[in-house]
Amino acid sequence: MSTRIPNAVPCLRGNEWTYLKECLDTNWVSSAGPFVDRFEREVAERVGVPHAVAVVNGSAALHIALLAAGVRAGDAVLVPSLTFIATVNAIAHCGAQPVFMDVEAVAWGMDPDKTADFLARECTLEAAGVVHRATGRVVRAMLPVHLYGHPCDLDPLLAVARSYPLAVVEDAAEALGARYRGRSVGGDGLAACLSFNGNKIVTAGGGGMVLTRDEALAARVRGLTTQARADAIDYVHTEVAFNYRLTNLQAALGVAQLEQLDAFVSAKRETARHYTEALGRLDGVEPFTEAPWAFSTYWMYSVLLDPAAWGDRRALIGRGQGAGIELRPLWYPTHRQPAFRDSPRYRVEVADRLHARGVSLPCSSGITAAERERVVAFLAGARR
Repeated sequence: MSTRIPNAVPCLRGNEWTYLKECLDTNWVSSAGPFVDRFEREVAERVGVPHAVAVVNGSAALHIALLAAGVRAGDAVLVPSLTFIATVNAIAHCGAQPVFMDVEAVAWGMDPDKTADFLARECTLEAAGVVHRATGRVVRAMLPVHLYGHPCDLDPLLAVARSYPLAVVEDAAEALGARYRGRSVGGDGLAACLSFNGNKIVTAGGGGMVLTRDEALAARVRGLTTQARADAIDYVHTEVAFNYRLTNLQAALGVAQLEQLDAFVSAKRETARHYTEALGRLDGVEPFTEAPWAFSTYWMYSVLLDPAAWGDRRALIGRGQGAGIELRPLWYPTHRQPAFRDSPRYRVEVADRLHARGVSLPCSSGITAAERERVVAFLAGARR
């Protein structure tokens, strides 16, 4: 069998070795050190926000951002169903309940119209806040997701949130480098969260970050991620908090990766252009391409396949594995996850249709032209 073509793996071709060696040579290897500060500062500058707090992973970023935004046990949070499970788990970690919203068919992000309809029809505005009548829970926040490197249509969601006392926390874990209506993704909500997992466009081997323009929220996030230590000398802790700190080693890797972000985005977009052009010659393929108002990083290049032409997508993914080509399904709709099957949902339809037809293709930043051609040739021969 030919060499396996993975779905998405890191591209380590910059200063990674140099910066990691500096950590070892200077003995700064744990949860303090100059690379942590530098990583926070340079990501904040890249996105255009004044504050960034590095944390151990994207899940921790989501958890802490929601807590800092005021989400408490017993609350509810609006979230799109088409997302990775970590988005929804973060809500549960706060002791809150997700309320699943549908996505729209253009950007695959939370549907603003259905969200506004849910709030108008299913909720009442009371002294405690926006109350979901069916559960009696206060809807404290919404958690829109910028999916697969493409920004969601955020302005209408922000307008909905302004009409109610709702905090907006952006899950931008998959969208570093993307732009929405000319603005860098990650600077519009009360907070935004990034991930630097191994398959992300920039990796720190793990890691995450909370971004915000709100100084008080940034301080709150920093406190909660460092065990809420309140005294610079004595170990006095004002509340139960968390050890969610990023290590200097991981930050060093992240800094080296961030230096290559533009090149990574260009490579991803070239892969998307190649796939879109080549697959456009095949029947029953609908690529997920960027909206006119968006600049996508194409972190995960995905297509919708017509079952009449392609058959069962699970079988196709299995044949890809046998051929050494790692195809992936779209995220399993979270309203159907066993852990959240009893949580409320509102008119979720598009998310199910996308999942039933969606497949993500190999799209590492370092994928070669020959590997892309092999993927296309496999797909061309895999139709019914």
